[in-house]
Amino acid sequence: MALPHGYEMVIGLEVHAQVTTASKLFSGSATTFGAEPNVQANEVDLAMPGMLPVLNAGAVDAGIMLGLAIGAEINRASVFARKNYFYPDLPKGYQISQYDQPIVLGGKLAIELADGSGRDIGVTRMHLEEDAGKSIHDMGAGNVSYVDLNRAGVPLMEIVSEPELRTPEEAGAYVKKLRTLLRFLGICDGDMEKGNLRCDANVSVRKMGETKLRTRCEIKNLNSVRHVMAAIQHEAERHVAVWESGGEVGQETRLWDPDLNETRTLRSKEDAHDYRYFPCPDLLPVQLTEARIEAVRGTLPELPDALRARLLASGLGAHEAGLIASDKDYAAYFAELAKGRDAKIAANWMTVELFGALNKLGVELEKSPISAAALGELLDLLASGKISGKIAKQVFATMLESGKGAAAIVAEQGLAQVSDEGALRAACAKAVAANPDAVAKFKAGNERIFGSFVGFVMKETKGQGNPELINSILREMLG
Repeated sequence: MALPHGYEMVIGLEVHAQVTTASKLFSGSATTFGAEPNVQANEVDLAMPGMLPVLNAGAVDAGIMLGLAIGAEINRASVFARKNYFYPDLPKGYQISQYDQPIVLGGKLAIELADGSGRDIGVTRMHLEEDAGKSIHDMGAGNVSYVDLNRAGVPLMEIVSEPELRTPEEAGAYVKKLRTLLRFLGICDGDMEKGNLRCDANVSVRKMGETKLRTRCEIKNLNSVRHVMAAIQHEAERHVAVWESGGEVGQETRLWDPDLNETRTLRSKEDAHDYRYFPCPDLLPVQLTEARIEAVRGTLPELPDALRARLLASGLGAHEAGLIASDKDYAAYFAELAKGRDAKIAANWMTVELFGALNKLGVELEKSPISAAALGELLDLLASGKISGKIAKQVFATMLESGKGAAAIVAEQGLAQVSDEGALRAACAKAVAANPDAVAKFKAGNERIFGSFVGFVMKETKGQGNPELINSILREMLG
């Protein structure tokens, strides 16, 4: 959405993605979501005296994988640092993170908007860090606050974009694309509702044509794409109002209130020097060998952009290819469904019939009552000519309701397509004899009336006649 008075937005995003590991970044505590408070925090997470962190190798490999996927530079040597600040849910009084020597530098992410336009957005860096715990306020009598340290030490990737985004729509597209990529790689489930993917948005505005950056504000902990877009739009409009009134925007950290549809001040914005970064004395620098990087490269799956290009090359339309390549579960379902079958037909049944039905049911693909194997059985019956397209849709509806297989439904309900030429010739002859006026019109050049003969025969065969054979016989009889 455009801003008034000739301003444009300058947006940079910091996305915090929880790495899919069984244990935390520096301890053996579990990372399972939904556990009872404080049952997944050991002595390391609680910062007990004498406890030393041990780096999770799986989290490092996840960082390497992301770096390779976005075409970034993988630093052969990276350093963990202490970021000093105090919160009640940060037991050590500092966070172990990375500062001037992160694991990944550079890279880019290709985004595409609803109108089909798109461009590459630069990635500044990706570094690993541990999460803090969670403060829970206003519970019980006396408005008591509690601390849950289950998340303390959970491994995070902080992915920082260049300030190259210019609209809320671009920011939303960036978060969606990054989430898709992380899910394809299998290194983050991207569940924003569970807090496994969170976004901080840095927003400023400037006059169109200006190159100098104005003061920015950071909006913390946005937990949905919709909130990312709404918060950016509101904050940018607030900045324009301040500048146009003759004031100056102050650098600060703000929170988004979705109920009031506005941001509000949380604290003045800290700069890097406020955190007093210094190398963590408990952790050695991370030294990555070429062999390790190449081993991770060998585990890379087909990435979304490559999948989309391959689907387009196979004959799929842009909409179907983009939809299938937008989600790891979609891609896996389609891969099984299309194996050994016509890709265009498989894509059409998946994206139109199946997705349409699931949307009406309010069900995600992972809980679909029709598996890829079951839908494939239906497509095989259709391709072999055992059922017609009309019957296939009828069978599909029954599969959706009953959970039965396509072949079983066809057998139970006697829906097999009639391909017996003798029976079809008799039905076609009846159609011609019963409609002399239509015959005359057709022979006079009225091609459109041909459909009435087909409809007559399909009615005679209860919708089970082989359409191709019916068309062939009728044209033969009508000359």
